[in-house]
Amino acid sequence: MKHLRSFARFWYDFVVGDDWRVAAGVVVALAATWALVHLGVNAWWLPPLAVIALLGLSLRRARR
Repeated sequence: MKHLRSFARFWYDFVVGDDWRVAAGVVVALAATWALVHLGVNAWWLPPLAVIALLGLSLRRARR
């Protein structure tokens, strides 16, 4: 059980890291991309734009 807990803690720290908002934004962007592709829209452009926007927001919060 100790190894499983350590493994889960590692992945949580790796994915969420210091800012849970970035991780949540990536999940939302991937879900929106999936939904658009499911509707037949070519949405390859959404994840890169989301990453750029999330990085900018994260940097702005870090500067404060």
